[in-house]
Amino acid sequence: MENGASKVERSNDEFTTSNAASTSNAARMAKPKKQPKAPKVPKEPRPPGEPKAAPPKKEKTPNVSAAPADPNSMFKEGFLKTVYNEKPAKRIVTRFPPEPNGYLHIGHSKAIAINFGFARYHGGDCYLRFDDTNPEAEEEKYFTAIKEMVEWLGFKPYNITYSSDNFDKLYELAEDLIRRDRAYVCHCTDTAVKLQRGGENHGPRYACTHRDRPKEESLTEFKAMRAGKYKPREAFLRMKQNLEDGNPQMWDLTAYRILDAEHHRTGNKWRIYPTYDFTHCLCDSFEEISHSLCTTEFQLSRVSYEWLCDELEIYKPMQREYGRLNVTGTITSKRKIAKLVDNRFVRGFDDPRLYTLVALRRRGVPPGAILSFVNELGVSTAFTNIQISRFEQTVRRYLEQTVPRLMLVLDPIPVIIDDLPDEYLEEIELPFSPKDPAMGSHIVPFTKTVYIDRSDFREEDSKDYFRLAPGKAAGLLKVPFPIKATTFSKDTETGRVTEVHATYEKPEEGTAFKKPKTYIQWVAASPQHNSPIKAEVRVFNPLFKSENPEAVEGGFLNDVNPNSEEIYPDAMIETGLEEVRRRAPWPEEEGEKNLNSKDAGSETVRFQGMRVAYFAMDKDSFEGKVILNRIVSLKEDSGKAF
Repeated sequence: MENGASKVERSNDEFTTSNAASTSNAARMAKPKKQPKAPKVPKEPRPPGEPKAAPPKKEKTPNVSAAPADPNSMFKEGFLKTVYNEKPAKRIVTRFPPEPNGYLHIGHSKAIAINFGFARYHGGDCYLRFDDTNPEAEEEKYFTAIKEMVEWLGFKPYNITYSSDNFDKLYELAEDLIRRDRAYVCHCTDTAVKLQRGGENHGPRYACTHRDRPKEESLTEFKAMRAGKYKPREAFLRMKQNLEDGNPQMWDLTAYRILDAEHHRTGNKWRIYPTYDFTHCLCDSFEEISHSLCTTEFQLSRVSYEWLCDELEIYKPMQREYGRLNVTGTITSKRKIAKLVDNRFVRGFDDPRLYTLVALRRRGVPPGAILSFVNELGVSTAFTNIQISRFEQTVRRYLEQTVPRLMLVLDPIPVIIDDLPDEYLEEIELPFSPKDPAMGSHIVPFTKTVYIDRSDFREEDSKDYFRLAPGKAAGLLKVPFPIKATTFSKDTETGRVTEVHATYEKPEEGTAFKKPKTYIQWVAASPQHNSPIKAEVRVFNPLFKSENPEAVEGGFLNDVNPNSEEIYPDAMIETGLEEVRRRAPWPEEEGEKNLNSKDAGSETVRFQGMRVAYFAMDKDSFEGKVILNRIVSLKEDSGKAF
C-alpha cells in the first residue's frame, strides 16, 4: 500500500464548465472572435449569523438508468436467435444451475444474462437450480451469495430449486437404469478405470470385468452401496454406454459414488450421491426445461445427456452450447483466490481488486454495466478472451451517463485567499451533471480557505503548466473569478508544501475579465456547512502485472503487483456527497432497489470525482468515516508501470 503523490490519471487539459471554459486553438480559429462579456459580479457574502432564505422545495428526480441502445440485441440475432428458431417452444423454460461451492465470478455473469435473459425475452421462466450433489465442497454462504448475485443483476428466478430435491427420484431412476441393463456396479480402482478408457497414451479401450455381471447382482450391490456396505471409492455405479464411440462422454461414466459427508439439506440420509453427468439432464427433464443452455465445455456431454434421457424414456430437453467468457489479467479459481487471501495479498473474496461478482459489487461496478458488457460482446460458440481494459471501458461509459459529479481532492493542501474577509461566504450552485439537468443541482460554500489537490500546485512555474504556481492564476470550478498563487510554506523535514497563499483575481470595475486557461476542483473550509467531508480513498490498480498470471515462472503469486492498492487517508469531498447518499442508488436499477445483504448498499453511492476518477462508498464506511473505492479511472491508462 502506498500513500503519496497522486498516481491517479487526471486530465491536465482545461476543465470545461458552463460559466467559464477555454476552447481549443482549432475551435478558436474556426469561429469569429466574440466581444468579451461583462464580468460576472459575485453575490455579496452573507453576514455571519444571518439565516439563509429557505430554497424552493424541489421534487426528487429519479436517478438515471442507462442501458445499451438495445439490451436485447443478443437475443434478436446471431447464436441465440438460431437456438430459438431451432425450437420455438410455446413456453420457454431455462435454468441457471451453479454448484454452490464458491463465489460466482465475471464469467458467470454471461451464463446468468443468457439463461435469465433468454427466458425473459421470450416471455418464459428461468429456474435458479443449485446443483448440490457434492456435500464435501458446499457451504451455506455460497448458496446465499449466488442468490444475491442473481438478484443484484436484476433477475428474479421463477423458482429456486435444488438437485437434492430430487434425490429420491434420481435413485429410483438409477435402479430403473440397472433393470434396463444400462448400468452396473463397478469395483475398479481409479487407475484401472483410466486404463479401460485408453490411459494416458490413448491405447485401446476395453470393458470393466464387472460390466457383464447380471443386472440383479448390480441392483443388489447398488442397494448395498446405499446401505453402507462399502467405503468411498470401493464401489461406483457406472452407466453402460458405448466404449466404441469416439466421444469420451460415452465411456461408461460414473452415475453414483459413495461420499462420507453430511448433506446441508438431507443430513445423513444418503451415503451415495449422483454425479453431474447423471443428475443434470434428469433435473432438466423434471423441470421441463425447453432450452438447456451451457458453455462449450459441455458440448461433448450433449451426447450422454441425450443418451440417458432416451434410455430412461423420459422428456428430453434441447441442449445447446455457447462460448464462455474469460477476462485476462486476473484469476477466478476459488482455490487460487484462497491463496491470495491466506497470504494477505487481498482482504477476502470480495476484495475490489478481484473479479468475483461480490468483489465487483463492492468495488462499485453497477450491475447494468456488467449486463451491457455481456450484451456488447454478443453470444457465439467462440471462446471469449477479453482484457480487463475492455471491461473497464464499458463500465466507464456506463457511469458517464448515470452518476452525479462531485469535487474531490485526494491529497489536499490548503489555499488561503488573503484578500477575502475572514467571514467571506459565497454559496455556489453546482449541477450534478452538466449533460443531464434532471439530476438536479446542489449548493457548496466558497470561503477564504479552500483545499486543492497537491498535484495542482507547483513550486516552480513553466510555460507548459497551466495550474497554480507562484505568480500564476487558475480557475476554481464555478467560482466567478480565478485565484493567483503568491507564496507557499513547506515542512522543513519532509520538504512537502503545507500551505499556499493566493489572491482573488476579481477585475476592477470596467476591466475585461481574463479567462484562465485551466479550472481545477476544490473544497472549501466551512464548519457551518460541515465542509469539507473527510474520507479515506482506496485507488485500485491491476492486481497482477501480466495478462496471464498463471503462466508466470514460479506461479501466479510471483505476478502480484505490489502497487495494486494506493490509500489516500486524508482526502476531502464537497458537501454534495450528503445528497448523493440520500438519493442512492446511482443509477436506480432493479437489482439495487431493495438490497437486504448486510454487505451491500453502500456501493450504490457512486459518483464521478471530477478530474480524478469514478468512486463508490465501501462497506467499511461508518458514521463519521467515509471510505471510497475507485471503480475505474476517467480514461484508460494504457501505459501503467509497475
